[in-house]
Amino acid sequence: MGQALYRKYRSKSLDELVGQEHVTTTLKNALKAGRMSHAYLLSGPRGVGKTSIARILAHEINGLPYDDEMHLDIIEIDAASNRRIDEIRDLRDRVNTAPAHAKYKVYIIDEVHMLTKEAFNALLKTLEEPPAHVVFILATTEAHKLPETIISRTQRFSLRPVPKAQVVGHLKYIASAEKIKIADDALELIAEHGEGSFRDSIGLLDQASSVSEKVTRADIEHMLGLAPEQYIASLLQALQAHDTAMIVSRLSDLYAQGFEPAMVAAQLSSQLRQQVLSGHATSAPSALGLLRDLLDIPAARSPRQLLELVLLQASLGALPSEAAPLPKPVEVPAPAPPVAATKVATAKTPQPTQGTVEAVKPPETKASKPEPATTESVASTPQPQASQALTEVDDLWQQTLNEIKKQYNTLYGIARMAKPEFDGQTLTLSFKFAFHQKRINEAKNRKIFADVVERLHGQPVAIICLVAEPVESPSAQPDVTAISNIFGGAELLQ
Repeated sequence: MGQALYRKYRSKSLDELVGQEHVTTTLKNALKAGRMSHAYLLSGPRGVGKTSIARILAHEINGLPYDDEMHLDIIEIDAASNRRIDEIRDLRDRVNTAPAHAKYKVYIIDEVHMLTKEAFNALLKTLEEPPAHVVFILATTEAHKLPETIISRTQRFSLRPVPKAQVVGHLKYIASAEKIKIADDALELIAEHGEGSFRDSIGLLDQASSVSEKVTRADIEHMLGLAPEQYIASLLQALQAHDTAMIVSRLSDLYAQGFEPAMVAAQLSSQLRQQVLSGHATSAPSALGLLRDLLDIPAARSPRQLLELVLLQASLGALPSEAAPLPKPVEVPAPAPPVAATKVATAKTPQPTQGTVEAVKPPETKASKPEPATTESVASTPQPQASQALTEVDDLWQQTLNEIKKQYNTLYGIARMAKPEFDGQTLTLSFKFAFHQKRINEAKNRKIFADVVERLHGQPVAIICLVAEPVESPSAQPDVTAISNIFGGAELLQ
């Protein structure tokens, strides 16, 4: 059976490690000076050399040559499968035993964050004051899960993802040594997909070596399940052109060829991110909102439907105003002052040269009734106030939409379909469809609107989202009889 390339080319000395010079230099200087610690903590992402450094350090401490076979006094423990308190108590009892041949007994505990709370408590005292012949080397990908009491008793070294250029150079060296013919852009794609992990990248190179005699970028794309770049570019063009039919068609083509929605979302995110960073994105807020929504695709219950919905919402929400005009404030023209109303106003301030007072003032008799003109002036007074209130609500809502659009383009695309009502303390949003009401009614989204409205209105505002039934518009004709009963007479002006 052949040996995996990542095992065959595992580093066997600190000088061979690539991309972690800030760690290896410190350790080499400490070894040279003889200043070794009783406990080390190596943290960092997967496949960057934590276990390799631990094994190399264990051999260097004891002055032993490194090989693949573990020494009797170098004990590796997988905390993922030995995480209970019983295993740690057994370890605590065995540390008192002197090493068989080496100078130090070294315990390498991999994925140490997997230990239980009780196991950590059992390990703590031993880790703080171990016997003189014992050294602990802890390795983890999630250092934030370790208790501070454990971290404070170790020398911590944080390993970083290996830069892409160094990964590509190392892959070229391995491909040359193994006589693997592979294109440079294929190596770059492998390094990019490896995300800074040497082990993952070398494993992909090992897999690609069996694809064909001359491995190309297209071979790597097919192996990784990546959609061709032209497909992703075409989907982005349809998105920017607001062509919803083309978006659905492109997604159907990708699914028919077996490409998973999570991978399509990842590729879209990668290209959108490059556009935003390069300043070529046509609408940065829209692109950022889409990037945020694409993160939800892999964990979705129905990733295909969610990806389609996210892209359609982004397209519809970014439509230019002339294609989908926003609701404008209702402008109610102020009514022209009636002639009779003018006469009444003139009567309050009589002019010495005109005798209009006598003409307007009715005779004071029991049978006399108020002039219809007086009723008209009273009835028409509230109309400008109602118009002004309606305009203020629409202005407030329009300003709210403008603020939301700057940062939350997807929410803006939904909110612009709402019909607002505002009484000074509560903003009620009525939607035609339950899906839109449910999306805006989510706690985080409702808080976003409440914060924006509060900032614009100057005081806290409650947000209520409803699904409104279509309501027929009331008749434009006022109830003249009701007005007459109240004021004693009315006349409708046409």
